[in-house]
This record gives sequence, structure tokens and C-alpha cells, in this order.
Amino acid sequence: MSKVMLVTGASRGIGAQIALLAARQGWSVGVNYHRSADAALELVREIGADGGRAVALAANVSRPEEVERMFAELDQAFGRVGALINNAGVLASFRLADAAPGQLEEVFRANVFSAYYCAREAIRRMSTRHGGPGGAILNMSSVASRLGGLGGGTAYAGSKGAIDSLTLALAKEVGGEGIRVNALRPGLIETEIHSVHGGLDQMRALARQSVPLGRSGTAQEVAEVALWAVSEGASYVHGTCIDVAGGR
Repeated sequence: MSKVMLVTGASRGIGAQIALLAARQGWSVGVNYHRSADAALELVREIGADGGRAVALAANVSRPEEVERMFAELDQAFGRVGALINNAGVLASFRLADAAPGQLEEVFRANVFSAYYCAREAIRRMSTRHGGPGGAILNMSSVASRLGGLGGGTAYAGSKGAIDSLTLALAKEVGGEGIRVNALRPGLIETEIHSVHGGLDQMRALARQSVPLGRSGTAQEVAEVALWAVSEGASYVHGTCIDVAGGR
């Protein structure tokens, strides 16, 4: 498997931690971003200063033409991708009865279509059926897929349920072509994305009440599991969703 990794939505939060840890473990990393150019470039600089290799890749991964361009740029920078982390996504906080069609489309484009488009391009490079050496795809789901999410989270929970189903179906489709496919389901993780639901303090209070470990998790803890899931140490882990949620 090629030691080239693409992390979507990697400019901050869980994606940034995965990119940092991957580079420290010898991966050449494509750091995808959409709007946060400064954060992505700073992450690439940090990785370089630490002796790693990374390139910033601008693309709205909910658009197939931009995904195709992004993979072509990664090919040119580092060669064939060996691991794809489908991390890009958005939270959502609105009641379904109040939802405009555009709101629903935005959530599903960002959280679901992006994973399909990126997986398609990765498979074309990884699959032994297409002349590739194999690889690993890791989709970022959420415990919302089985718990229903926080208040106003019907669209988000539904989109993550789609990711769970994609993971299972795609694992069956490409497992015989040298590609392992899994998903992570983080729980209450301390990242700025939770501003949609009242910020970190409110999230931490909820974690103390509802998480058996009695606390929220960190992006570093999710990144550690992500890197294991795409490593040879997880060579027989396939078609499963791994909870990183403190028992919630």
C-alpha cells in the first residue's frame, strides 16, 4: 500500500490531528480544505517543520469536478493514494419541519456525496481491478447515526446513517480488490464544530452527564484510532463502524 494519505476537511479539528499524526508516522499527507486556506497552510508548515511531507489541496469535496482535480493534484505531488480519510462534513441544527430544501442539500452534499465522490476517485487508484496495489478508506461517521444526534440534528444523524450504510456496502464491493473500508463513529469530541450546539462548555457538561467515562474526548484520541484503522495492524478489520465515544 502506498504511504500517501488524503484527509478531507483537514484544516482543523479531527482532520488536522489525523494529518499531523499521519505525517509523524511516515505518511505523505494531502491536506484538503475548502474555505480555511490559512489554517491548512499553517498545518502544512507545521508538518514540514516536524520533518514530514504535506501539501494543501483546495477543493469543495461535495463537487465531483473539484474532487477529480484534487486527486490529480495529489497524484502529481506524491503519487498514488494509499489511504483516504473521508473526514469533511458539517453539523446541522434545525428542526425538519423548518428545513428549507437548500439546508438539507447542503448537509447531504457535505457529509454524504463528498464521501462517495472521494471514495470513487480513491478506488480508481487503489483497486487491484484498476491496476492498483490496494489501500484503505476510512469514513467519518458519528454516534449520531445510532443515537439520533443532538437537538435539531435529524439531517446530521440521517447523513451519518448513510455513511454507515456506505461503509458496509462499499466494503463488500471492493474488499476483494485489496481495499479495506471502515468507519469511525466519534462521540462528544472537543472541537470548535460544536459551536452549533452551544459551544464546548455545554458539550462538556453533556458529556459528564451522558458518557460512561464521564468526559468528552479529544481529536487526538480519534486520530490515534484512525491511524490504527488504516494501518497493517488492522489488516483484518473490514466493513465495520468503530465507536470512539467513551461508551456512549
